Amino acid sequence: MAQTTRIAVTPGDGIGPEVVGEAIRCLETLRTKHNLNLEWDQFPWPSHAWHKEHGESMPDDALAQLKAYDAILLGALGDPGPLDDPDRYLLTDSVSLAPLLEMRKGFDQWVCERPARLLPGARQYLADERAKDIDMLVIRENSEGEYVSQGGRLRKGTEDEVATQMEVFTRKATNRIIRYGFEQARARAAERVKESRTRSFHTLDGTACESQVCLITKRNALRYWGDMYSEAFEEISKEYPDVATHHELVDAACMKFVQSPWAFDVVVASNLQGDILTDLAAVLSGGMGVAPSCNLNPTDPGMPSMFEPTHGSAPDIAGQGLADPTAMLFTTARMLEWFGRKDPVMAAAGKELFDAVAADLAENAGAQRGTREIGEAVCQRLSA
Repeated sequence: MAQTTRIAVTPGDGIGPEVVGEAIRCLETLRTKHNLNLEWDQFPWPSHAWHKEHGESMPDDALAQLKAYDAILLGALGDPGPLDDPDRYLLTDSVSLAPLLEMRKGFDQWVCERPARLLPGARQYLADERAKDIDMLVIRENSEGEYVSQGGRLRKGTEDEVATQMEVFTRKATNRIIRYGFEQARARAAERVKESRTRSFHTLDGTACESQVCLITKRNALRYWGDMYSEAFEEISKEYPDVATHHELVDAACMKFVQSPWAFDVVVASNLQGDILTDLAAVLSGGMGVAPSCNLNPTDPGMPSMFEPTHGSAPDIAGQGLADPTAMLFTTARMLEWFGRKDPVMAAAGKELFDAVAADLAENAGAQRGTREIGEAVCQRLSA
C-alpha cells in the first residue's frame, strides 16, 4: 500500500476558510471515489485571529509542526477588518504576510510556479483574438533575491532616517531556477505534442523549436545580479539546444505581456520581478479568481511544498458566501498532480479535478454563483 500523503490545511483569513472548505469537499469526494491514501489536518494559524489572541501570527514551533506534512494548502492571509471600525485590530502587510516568507524560506520552496492559460469561460481582458492562445508558465525564484529581508532603518521616524533593503543573489539559486525553467519547457513541449497542440518558437539563427525560455532581468540598471543571471542562462541553455531562448528587461516584459502574451512559453524571473509578472499573467489568463499558485521544493522530498490561490483574502466579501473557489480548486488540483510524482493515482485525481473545474468554468462563463454552489457543481462532476 502507498504511504499516506498528509496535508496541512491552513485556511487563514478573509475568504480563505470559505474557498478552502470547497477544496476539502472535493478532496473528500476524490478520496472516496479513488480510495486515495490521503489525510489532512486543519490549523487555525497563521491568521489574523490567531495574532489577535496570541500576539503572533503562528506559534514558535509552527514550521516544526508543518514539516511533518507533505504539503501545505493555504487559503489566504491578511485582514484589514471593517474599514468603518476605527478600533479594528489592524496588522501591517509586513506582519500579516510574514508567515508566507517564513514558510517559503524555512522549507526552501525555491520555485514559485504559476501557469497562465486562458481557459474557455475565463474572462478575456485583452481584445485581441490572439489572446485566446495565452499559455505560459511563469517561474519565480522564490528563496532569495529582493525578498531576503536583509537591511534595516536608522534614525527611524526622523528627518534623517535611512532605510536599507539589500538584494542577495547566489549562483547556486540562479543555476537551479534557470535549469528548472528549461526542464519545464521540455516537459510542456512534450505534453503539447501528446495533445496535438504544438507551438513554434525561433532561435536567433532561425531554427524552430517547440518550446522557449524567456529570462527576465533589469540588467541595464541592476547589472551585478542581472549579468550573473544572463551568464548562467547562456551557459545552461547550451544543455538544451531543443529549447529556444529569449531575454527581456522587466519593464519591456510587462509591456509585451499585454501586447503579445501568446509569444511567451516559460518565463523565469527573480523574486520581486516574478512577483509582479505572475500577477499580471494571472489577469491576462482570466483574473486572480481562476489563477493557481504553487511554492515548490523540487529537490528535497522531506520538505513540504505550499499551494495557495493568488486572489488574497478579499475581506470586502468575506463571510458572505460570494467568493469564487475556482482558483483554490485549480490550486488543489496542482497539489494532487505534485503528489503524482510518487503516486500516479494522485496525478490522475489531480487531472480529474482540473478537468472538472475547467468544465464548470466553461459551462457557467460569467454566471453569478455563490461559493457553495460552485463547489457543489464541481463535486457533482467528480461523482458522475
